Amino acid sequence: MNAHEIAYKIYGDDMQYVEIELDPEESVIAEAGGMMMMEDGIDMETIFGDGGNQGGFLGKLVGAGKRVLTGESLFMTVFTNKFAGKKHVSFAAPYPGKVIPIDLTQMGGKVVCQKDAFLCAAKGVTVGIDFQKKLGTGFFGGEGFIMQKLEGDGLAFLHAGGTIRKIDLTPGETLRIDTGCLVAMTKDVDYGIEYVGKVKSAFFGGEGLFFATVKGPGSVWVQSLPFSRLADRVMASAPGHFGQSRDEGSILGGIGRLFDGDN
Repeated sequence: MNAHEIAYKIYGDDMQYVEIELDPEESVIAEAGGMMMMEDGIDMETIFGDGGNQGGFLGKLVGAGKRVLTGESLFMTVFTNKFAGKKHVSFAAPYPGKVIPIDLTQMGGKVVCQKDAFLCAAKGVTVGIDFQKKLGTGFFGGEGFIMQKLEGDGLAFLHAGGTIRKIDLTPGETLRIDTGCLVAMTKDVDYGIEYVGKVKSAFFGGEGLFFATVKGPGSVWVQSLPFSRLADRVMASAPGHFGQSRDEGSILGGIGRLFDGDN
């Protein structure tokens, strides 16, 4: 194996984090800001590039450029156990959801995911970009023309909101998914975009103009609560947003706002 063989344990229910167990000189890579806690004896180093085993400065530069295209930082952080015994480091995502462990050796060595789904991985796993070949997917797919790809033979960990379901598609089987709810898929899944079809449904159905379509064979991971949907609901309920107030859910409603001094 090229990637380090790490062990892990996932804690929590609706707000999970993953604890990585590192043997001496084993390492794990993560996005900046993902670390929750680590034991004494673990060395933290910022690296240039995507964390893979690129050769030379040019390879690192290409890896870093790919990360910029997905909106990520030029740098990643490597956590290495420099102690004689086992040590632990934990990672958590910035919003409620589940941690998804993926063994890339069981997924053909590659998984494609949303650009903000990656949490951490064993050192040796390459975090790059995956260009969607269909123009419609790029313009209307919710995640744009570019998605992240994780390649290698080690463990990787994704994070997504709400409840997560893994669905195994048979050859030719097609599933329509809200564009924000698609978290990840294996490399053989055909991913595209489909128009809702009916004008009334598109404008008044509340589901948007397009669906993501995934066609087997392969596996897909779906989330019940995309962060963008959660953020929209929070903003809509915030005081003062589009004239709304804190008593939005009260019996008085708009009548009560006449007496709150804001109007």
